[in-house]
Amino acid sequence: MEEKDVRGFIKREEFEKISIPILERVRKPLAKAVSEAGLTVDSIHAVEVIGSGSRVPAIIRILTEFFGKEPRRTMNASECVAKGCALQCAILSPTFKVREFQVNESFPFPIALSWKGAAPDAQNGVVDNQQSTVVFPKGNPIPSTKALTFYRSGTFTIDVQYADVSELQAPAKISTHTIGPFQSTKGERAKVKVKVRLNLHGIVSIESATLLEEEEIEVPVVKEPTKDANKMDTDEASSNAAPIATTESDANMQDAKGATDVPGAENGAPESGEKPVQMETDVKPEAPKKKVKKTNIPVSEHIYGGMAAGDVQKAVEKEFEMALQDRVMEETKDKKNAVEAYVYDMRNKLHGKYQEFVTNSEREEFTAKLQEVEDWLYEEGEDETKGVYIAKLEELKKQGDPIEERYKEHNERGSVLNECVEAEAWLREKQQHQESLPKYANPVLLSADVRKKAEAVDRFCRPIMTKPKPAKPATPEPAPSQGSEPQPQDADNGTTNPNEHTGEEPPAATEPMETKMSESAPGAA
Repeated sequence: MEEKDVRGFIKREEFEKISIPILERVRKPLAKAVSEAGLTVDSIHAVEVIGSGSRVPAIIRILTEFFGKEPRRTMNASECVAKGCALQCAILSPTFKVREFQVNESFPFPIALSWKGAAPDAQNGVVDNQQSTVVFPKGNPIPSTKALTFYRSGTFTIDVQYADVSELQAPAKISTHTIGPFQSTKGERAKVKVKVRLNLHGIVSIESATLLEEEEIEVPVVKEPTKDANKMDTDEASSNAAPIATTESDANMQDAKGATDVPGAENGAPESGEKPVQMETDVKPEAPKKKVKKTNIPVSEHIYGGMAAGDVQKAVEKEFEMALQDRVMEETKDKKNAVEAYVYDMRNKLHGKYQEFVTNSEREEFTAKLQEVEDWLYEEGEDETKGVYIAKLEELKKQGDPIEERYKEHNERGSVLNECVEAEAWLREKQQHQESLPKYANPVLLSADVRKKAEAVDRFCRPIMTKPKPAKPATPEPAPSQGSEPQPQDADNGTTNPNEHTGEEPPAATEPMETKMSESAPGAA
């Protein structure tokens, strides 16, 4: 403290005497936990202590006095979750048989919701008083979801708050949720279903809000086909009309009854032998079907005691800037280390394995350049930007890459030549052996073997043959001397005609040249 070492001594008895007001607070949550669990101290079989506070002897003494038994320490106080993991593994394993048990997590505080009517309702003369209900009582298992139904015609708000704040050291209000805007299609109060969720972390939020509206769907009237009098079955008609009448209004029920009270219908045939006239009751009106239309309603949330949305966005942007700054610093550090490593590595190689591939003057010049960059790193270039270090490394590689390329080509050229020599020796040996055999004998030199050997050589040599050469530094073109005469230019495009002063005729075309080359190719082979 202020560059001074502070130390002191205190006895345990004196320390516990000073801490009595704090230690006595432990008894109250113990009694509360036993009471809320509906148990007595005598009904508790064992007490297990976990956490770093269990190492304080005064706390262990208070626990012993309260429960009347010594607390056990069968679990690691700091890693008690390990026992639960081991038990879960044993439950999932088919090898072990574990007694079934269940752990239920509950929320220790009661959560209530309160709401009131929206502005449109008040304008229509309908004013709702402030209402409140406890949605998640104390001890409610978590996670949990509850669904509430409201009848509203416009935007309304729901407040989430603690139902009992007597034991809390925080404000009662938790958050306010605005549900809307929405508009009922019928212009009257509609059913709104709200889902409220208490998640595993004890945070209350409105999961969704849905507008439920019933719509009637018109069903087309279906006419029955005309039936002959001899085939008419009035009993069947009456039985079919009965269930339809139950879903209709009272007037429909009377019509259906009149249709069945025809004289002679009880005997299954009409009284007279005349052909019955087709009646309107053959047309069966069906009840209109109802369909529930669901529409999602937007929900906005305002949390009390937390950061505003704008402040959260600013904090996120600031965090992103700091993360970007850290990444740039790490990349700058890596590039600086790359320059330093290249200086040390190349200087050793110039006097080692690269010694035969560089002239003395080049070695001295490059060594001096490396020493200059090393001095710059520890003086002026100590705190440079990433781009400066990249430029320094590229500048050094312009001189070092050609030397490194010569060394690699020398080593790889020998391996390629050896591969080609071995393939040529193999082919010559096989060809001599084949020529010594008669034509009716089985061949020892197969075309497939030659093709496979050629592919192996090509596969070995192609990466080296197709490797691009290092780019040469651009050399400035020499300026024309003052005494030189200007060359004549073509009248059309102003370019110099190389055949004008030599007297040579340009080649007629390139195709005859290609034909001659192709004709001479077989002879060369």
